[in-house]
Amino acid sequence: MTTTAPVPTRHPERPRKAPGLGPFALLLGIGKPSAERWRQLGESLLVGDEPMDRLVDWMDAEGMDATRPLFERALRTGIDSVPEAPEPLRAFFAAVEATPDWVDPDLLRHGERVFRSGGTDGLYFARDVSFLGGYLASGFNKTLLRTGALEKGPAQRFAETLQWAMDVSTENGMELYGQGYRSTLHVRLIHALVRRHVAAMPDWRGDEWGVPINQTDMAATLVGALLAPFVGGMALGIIPSRADTAAAAHLTRYVGWLIGVEDAWLPTGFRDGVGILYHCLGAITNPDDTSRQLALPMADDPLTWHYPNLPALRGKIARSRHLSVTSAFLGPKAMRTLGLPAHLPWYPALRIPVNLARSALVRVLPGGTGRAAVRGRSEQEDFLRLLTGAAEATIGGAAPPHARIT
Repeated sequence: MTTTAPVPTRHPERPRKAPGLGPFALLLGIGKPSAERWRQLGESLLVGDEPMDRLVDWMDAEGMDATRPLFERALRTGIDSVPEAPEPLRAFFAAVEATPDWVDPDLLRHGERVFRSGGTDGLYFARDVSFLGGYLASGFNKTLLRTGALEKGPAQRFAETLQWAMDVSTENGMELYGQGYRSTLHVRLIHALVRRHVAAMPDWRGDEWGVPINQTDMAATLVGALLAPFVGGMALGIIPSRADTAAAAHLTRYVGWLIGVEDAWLPTGFRDGVGILYHCLGAITNPDDTSRQLALPMADDPLTWHYPNLPALRGKIARSRHLSVTSAFLGPKAMRTLGLPAHLPWYPALRIPVNLARSALVRVLPGGTGRAAVRGRSEQEDFLRLLTGAAEATIGGAAPPHARIT
């Protein structure tokens, strides 16, 4: 990463408080970023994803109707199956298909299983803390609002994120041409299309906000989506082994590499991943009026989910449950900043003893880890259906029309 432009003014002079993560970082002995790391966080606001940005420029110049089908074929069956592929497309896929030497397939499979085993409690943390708390990062909100986030609604946006995470964590999902591999490169393409579109808008203030979907924001989003739910599961009583934490970090590292996050922001271990998230949040947390604008609809969203029965009652219970998780981990000050009512942490209080007991049984009973992964994935699929109803969560469906994957 090299840049000579001034650091965007959204980058603060010193780290801000990272909502919901401070105690855990303290427990792991993670301190403030070094001066060099802090400088990198600011400069990375100016850096997108050069390989994919360059490919999108070529695809647009040649015509998306002609180039998108070639991209899709290479994605599904490999670049060698597209003998007529022009050089820009061939060069991009040759790079992403050259899996790094550090990738351990067994660790990836283990990481996929760990994510499935988290069930809905890990997903609740992802939604109620990472996703909702992420609105405190107003710089990222500027891009979201310019892609029609309010019009699309929070259920659709989170359902698409959840579908991507479930694709990534499906069994063998991250092998070449697997379900997670394809979904991750789809997301990478969407990011580049949105970055190009939003940066060209006349009201985009690059000197203040940097590049849309930049490296700093992408790093925070990556670790927030894949490692933070794991952290949340631990806080809710799901106790992992050391091997589980290593596998979760390894899966996150490879997914990040594939989605276009630079090496400096890829976790080399679990503690390093928490450190990346902690430092990124200290750099990007800067709430403004957009924070409430996005948080309020998401807080009320459970009232309109697709319940098979007693929708009014279940909606109210779900809203209280999710706000109790948000309150427990973000704290009253962040709740006030987001314009949300603080709730007693009743759901975490109920779930911790249940998860502690389940974690113990998984360790002592033969085949416990396999059963936990099956049960957890079933819970995750049920939650996704609750969000979408009869419709499917299509990755890219909430993106602007020009960025959608067909």
